[in-house]
Amino acid sequence: MAHETPSGETEAVAGAACPAPARPLVLVATILASAMAFIDANVVNIALPAIQRDLGAGFAAVQWVVNAYALLLGGLILIGGAAGDRFGRKRIFLFGIALFGVASLACAAAPTVGTLIAARAAQGLGAALLVPQSLAIIAATFPKAVRGRAIGIWAGASAITTSLGPPLGGILVDLLDWRAVFWVNLPFAAAALWFAGRHIAESRNAGASGPLDWLGAVLAITAFAALTVGLTLLADAGGSPWPALALLGVAAAATVLFLRVEATAPAPLVPLVLFADRAFAAANLLTLFLYGALRGILFLLPFELIARRGLSAMEVGLTLLPVGLMIGLVSRFSGAWADRHGPARLLVAGALLVAAAAAVLALQVDAFVAGIALPVGLLACGMALVVAPLTTAVMTAAADDRVGVASGINNAASRVAGLLSVAVLGSIAGMIYFGQVDAAGLAHAGLRFGVLPAPGAPDRAVLAAAFDAGYAAAMATAAALGALAALVAHRRLRPAADRN
Repeated sequence: MAHETPSGETEAVAGAACPAPARPLVLVATILASAMAFIDANVVNIALPAIQRDLGAGFAAVQWVVNAYALLLGGLILIGGAAGDRFGRKRIFLFGIALFGVASLACAAAPTVGTLIAARAAQGLGAALLVPQSLAIIAATFPKAVRGRAIGIWAGASAITTSLGPPLGGILVDLLDWRAVFWVNLPFAAAALWFAGRHIAESRNAGASGPLDWLGAVLAITAFAALTVGLTLLADAGGSPWPALALLGVAAAATVLFLRVEATAPAPLVPLVLFADRAFAAANLLTLFLYGALRGILFLLPFELIARRGLSAMEVGLTLLPVGLMIGLVSRFSGAWADRHGPARLLVAGALLVAAAAAVLALQVDAFVAGIALPVGLLACGMALVVAPLTTAVMTAAADDRVGVASGINNAASRVAGLLSVAVLGSIAGMIYFGQVDAAGLAHAGLRFGVLPAPGAPDRAVLAAAFDAGYAAAMATAAALGALAALVAHRRLRPAADRN
């Protein structure tokens, strides 16, 4: 039989019959698995300062606690979706959940930062397998007459769990320790496996054939990994620049090879013909800039709140709670507005709000309301305005038979944006921090960006000033990314009549 995916793509599905009484339980399974991945992506940022202190990790290593997960998820999410189409969505979904759960256990028990980074990479692989299957399983399970409502329930639950990630992480870190943010995944994984194993019917795309584009996936991961390592090496003080430059060269070569492979592959991960459409290319460029700004802000802000302002992890989580809540509450209305009037105006306004949020954070105003609450509110409002309209822009730009892969590419773009943003902004912050440390004549031994000595310590003022300079420069860069996103929306996504 044939059905239409959530994005509108018609595909053939084999073996997707599911009795009506089991459908709510299928929905529970997809919500639990997605919640596990979405919560984990948010709680780890709150735990980073504690991880840095407990494991004695340098700032570059802390960046990789985030980037190892983002690298595997962003690099393999497209091939994870293709694997489900070919080999069975239930099978890949179950394997992804199990891998994510085992990797979470390894994260919680990690004795060193290197072990933690490796386990985070395994988590990213598990997420790349399970995340694409969730909506595909819902589409295969629910008839078209009720599918929209099921997707709405899934999306609402995803927004709520995402918003609860930061406060949950703060509570766990304060009451227990940073390892608890990984332990919490285990009951989610066990419950998702039980519901999925008992109630999800196997389904696949009967029209999917041919080999997976493994070469494209390997080249993409190689390019992203080399670029990210090269950039994060720049944050380490005292090293030679040549290893970083060599890795940047590897990244460039892998990117060229990737483009050549995708141009000739029979079933490419990224059909390059999509980018011939100016609006589609612009929407993905906007995604890179906008989500780069967002992820950079969320990566750096906990260090400011904990190291400089002395907040607890729980207080940091509560401070960031409005971001997810606003996205969940407002996206429905912004999406409807974009359907009626087009997405461009909301994209411009939202991106400018994100840029303003980063600019205010860069000023490091001492008063909490003006220096933190105001910019977090601006960030929340800005992202709430753009999330749904950006999806609309991507879907509108793609042909009807390409909306599924177009959505997947844009999802991957948002993940890659976070990966590169953490590397670039972290490198900027680290270089400026250690540059000021050098100028003050202090030794680097034992110094880490984001960790300050106790108030009254001899070097506290110098190190705090160095931290402030690095943090402000990185946040200013995030503001520039937000402004570039607004410029792309204004110049490339507005109707021609509005541009004249």
